Amino acid sequence: MPIFMDRHDVSEAVTAENVAQIHQEDLKIQGEFGCRGLTYWFDDKRKTAFCLIEAPDAKAIQKMHDKAHGQVPTSIIEVEPSIVESFLGRIQDPERARDTGLNIINDPAFRTIMVISLNRITLRKDSRPFKTSFEKFDQNIQKTLHSHEGNLVRQTDDYYLISFKSVTNAVHAALDIQRMNREFMKNEKKDKMNIKIGLSAGVPVTEKQLIFEDSIKLAERIATLIKGEIVVSAEVKELYKSENGNTFIKGKGITSLMEPDEKFITLLMDYTDKVWNDANLKVDHFCKPLGRSKSQLYRKMILLTGQSPNTFIKDYRLKEALKSIQKRVGNISEIAFTTGFSSPSYFTKCFKKKFGLIPADYLNAQR
Repeated sequence: MPIFMDRHDVSEAVTAENVAQIHQEDLKIQGEFGCRGLTYWFDDKRKTAFCLIEAPDAKAIQKMHDKAHGQVPTSIIEVEPSIVESFLGRIQDPERARDTGLNIINDPAFRTIMVISLNRITLRKDSRPFKTSFEKFDQNIQKTLHSHEGNLVRQTDDYYLISFKSVTNAVHAALDIQRMNREFMKNEKKDKMNIKIGLSAGVPVTEKQLIFEDSIKLAERIATLIKGEIVVSAEVKELYKSENGNTFIKGKGITSLMEPDEKFITLLMDYTDKVWNDANLKVDHFCKPLGRSKSQLYRKMILLTGQSPNTFIKDYRLKEALKSIQKRVGNISEIAFTTGFSSPSYFTKCFKKKFGLIPADYLNAQR
């Protein structure tokens, strides 16, 4: 049977004890609706509660809550238990809560999300495989995450997704990884790697369909797009300051965003994700969705990303083309056209300039 997580936005008067009482009312009648309550989280600061429930469907959960106490959730998403545990550390009631009569759980589901993006500067035919070249560095990253109580949610060759309960731990882990990377790059003579870290924060259930989707997407986007080795969202900065004497770490390679910057990046990437492979796409097409003139758009993108709009579009397409080549979804000409390039020859020229070799040579090197 599927497992769901729902969200309840409660009033300022609601306490952890109130939520525990409501949860008990659910448990009394859950069998009538084929449901089984696994656990819940309550955030007294943000006045949100999240229930983890095994149920035949989302409607059954709504009906159960309605009959039990009338507190119908604002959102419900289907989740994988292993993913929930990776982000939140548990999928059942914590041990310390089980001995209380009401089983009060005052445990917020709010998390700081870290994304580490690793990008090869060049793709040479004679490069050592990523797994071999960066095996030791990967081990050091994982030790650092563990020492700062970070939960590794997902990892690929060029990507890490981590959840932290403490924003301070998340920021300090990012700083440690930054120092490790700088030292690593001093010693690595052949293979060069750009490592970018994005930090955002949020709750597991919003209006989106995936757990922590908003926070993950923001962390991914700022990690890959914004100038700086470590990029933190406005909320992460303010939370860190609240935990550390109203001060924030300053240093080379650290960028903190303001909320208008985050909104701009969200609009930019949402629109780009829809239209990037249109060969007729022009910079002018971005102006209306982003609410800016061509000159304003140019200045904002240079300020935040260091790239002009034209360069941004081209780089986006090249990264998508690289993914297609790695997955072998077509020949070089087909990939060139499907990723929005006007001709295979122009695509090859751009690809070589960015990655250091032509697409065909890179494809052959992967075999």
